[in-house]
Amino acid sequence: MNLKQLLQGKIRVNNKFPFVNTRDTACIICNHIVNGESPILFVSHDEDDGMWQFLCGGSHGVEDAKVVALGEVFDLDPSIEKVAEMPCGYCATRDKIDDD
Repeated sequence: MNLKQLLQGKIRVNNKFPFVNTRDTACIICNHIVNGESPILFVSHDEDDGMWQFLCGGSHGVEDAKVVALGEVFDLDPSIEKVAEMPCGYCATRDKIDDD
């Protein structure tokens, strides 16, 4: 499943949303995840502006970043609910999508 399919309505959306932020909160995601090439392996909740970042753990340039709604990321990978209460200034990593 990838974000393109979600945006085209090909994936059923999960209505349970665990984040305090609204579903339309802007966040950063790398194009490797959007394109379905890699899973989310790194999550950051930035201290300076409270923005969420969802990355694959690889090297990234500015051209690799996309701004999407937090709800779209959650619908793409509901396992991110595990970090929904992560405070600003923290990050989380995992080795593979099945890790906690």
